Amino acid sequence: MMVNQFLKQIPLFNDLAEEEIDMLCRVSKIKHYPKNTIILSEDEPGDTLYIILAGRVKVVLWWEDGRELLLSILKQGDFFGEMSLLDDEPRSANVIALEDTEAISMQRKDFINQVKSHPILLLKIVKELCRRLRNMDKKIGTLAFLDVYGRVAQLLMQLAKSRGVSTKYGIVISNMPTHREIAAALGSSREAVSRVLSDMRKRGQISTSGRELILHEKLIKSYD
Repeated sequence: MMVNQFLKQIPLFNDLAEEEIDMLCRVSKIKHYPKNTIILSEDEPGDTLYIILAGRVKVVLWWEDGRELLLSILKQGDFFGEMSLLDDEPRSANVIALEDTEAISMQRKDFINQVKSHPILLLKIVKELCRRLRNMDKKIGTLAFLDVYGRVAQLLMQLAKSRGVSTKYGIVISNMPTHREIAAALGSSREAVSRVLSDMRKRGQISTSGRELILHEKLIKSYD
């Protein structure tokens, strides 16, 4: 897919005219990041917006003891780097490629020029920031009040609502995060997450096949 066609389809830019999309393409660059590449580092200066063209990235914080807290996983069409782009402050988190990833990069001056002509771009970014903040509020509440079993169940329910597909067998979630990624998102350990998922399988609450997981009615009724 051509970059201009891709940009037209994502919500951030779908209100722009074709010539304005073409102008953005002229000032943008496509960058390639192999799996596990650190794309952005916390506290480094930032003046670039990134839009994922292909692949997935994770947004994480690293504690001094080496633990990792997963804030979010972003996919094709999602963007990152917007906070430093707008407030001129250092990066607030680390962004790492979960797989080979292509991203469109756009410098602050070029993006701000578009915002001046199209304030709706800023409104869309603010809405996305609000959505992410609400999700973070929910995550903080989950971490504070639920045990590991409850946290895993809530995460599965969130994944089911955001990208699950209803079937006669239950809600199917494809491309599941790894046990390590789930643990990082929940502030737990990989071993604890593996034990919980194993127990859920034994109870008939879930079934798994490779990177696919099915939520069955037993779990949905308990945590919906």
